[in-house]
Amino acid sequence: MARSSVENWSGSISFTPQKLARPGNERDVVRLVRRARRRGSGVRPIGSGHSSTPLMNTDDVLVSLDRMSGVVEADPDLGRASILPGTGLSELGAELEQFGLAMENLGDVDYQTIAGALGTGTHGSGITLGNLSSTMIGGRLVTGTGEVLPFGVDAGEDPSDPLARAAQVSLGTLGILTSVTLQLEEAHELHRQNWMTHIDWVLEHFDQLVRSHRSVDFYWYPRSDLAQVRTLDKPGQEPDLMPPGELKKDVVGPNYEVIPNDRHLKFEEMEYMLPLDTSLEAFREVRRRVKEVHRSQVGWRVLVRTIAADQAMISNAQHRQTMTIALLQNHSLPYEDYFDDLEPVFREFRGRPHWGKKHSLKAPQLRMLYPEWADFQALRRDLDPDGIFLNDYLRELFGEEDR
Repeated sequence: MARSSVENWSGSISFTPQKLARPGNERDVVRLVRRARRRGSGVRPIGSGHSSTPLMNTDDVLVSLDRMSGVVEADPDLGRASILPGTGLSELGAELEQFGLAMENLGDVDYQTIAGALGTGTHGSGITLGNLSSTMIGGRLVTGTGEVLPFGVDAGEDPSDPLARAAQVSLGTLGILTSVTLQLEEAHELHRQNWMTHIDWVLEHFDQLVRSHRSVDFYWYPRSDLAQVRTLDKPGQEPDLMPPGELKKDVVGPNYEVIPNDRHLKFEEMEYMLPLDTSLEAFREVRRRVKEVHRSQVGWRVLVRTIAADQAMISNAQHRQTMTIALLQNHSLPYEDYFDDLEPVFREFRGRPHWGKKHSLKAPQLRMLYPEWADFQALRRDLDPDGIFLNDYLRELFGEEDR
């Protein structure tokens, strides 16, 4: 039987696994992991394939969890829900609403599965709002030896337990998640307003914007020097500070409908997480470089967001309030020279790369950015002693080429 190739969302990554497995429950996951270990083959989970890095690539067994979807149970009094890993973010909001619950925040799009979004540290924007991974307080995973291992509240442990903090952002290398437990909020509506203004106004008022709105981000358009400022607040809690210019969008609705944006055009992306600096010195340097060198070739925009600090071992926002700068380029246009030229700027400002987006860093550089890097690697090796969850890219990323 001919094997089928798999592509990521943007089309920049393609590979051909030996087998695509679609387990229907935890027992199925245990069986396929044990079988792969006996045969000495690798196993990689795939979410929606939205990542721009080859995290899912494998010549062996690719595991889709799309048959393991839905809310298992919810406790509105505790504000918690147990969710199956293949649940799409685009469906999860409506399911949680039935229990009077909602996720604290969502990313710019909702194409991902919950396990994929957690595994890569997917985030939205807001200086008091953590990434999606920070809301995972427990769950269950199947380790590289085929053992079922509960963690966090599912194991009766505190969410600050080392295993729980490692599992929050793990790139699918500790095991295959079979359920996740999230800390949630009451179901709520949000008021979105998108404004077109000049970038100079944003630079002058950014500190006020991020401290007065529940969530705010902005796109800078290099060719026009305009910016689209996007604010999200609970209705009735909107601050007085609003950008001058044209109001492009003004809607109120459930948070899961209002936060994500439609992205019909595909793109490549590099995003770095930097220590929060509301004077935007890093962005100012990016803007200067783009205008001097890349303005004629850049057909898309630059996105700036914020994230609250968290405790996950290899989270890009670990132990520091964070701002993010993302470079976006239409997938049909060249992006390598553009990204390669700007990456040193991000590194100069102590940036950490988004795990699911383009970057060039490997173990020697990454271990300097994460205080608990060695602890995470030791725990990963303990749970997956044969390295069946590693592919070539992850071995290089973690410095395991010779193991």
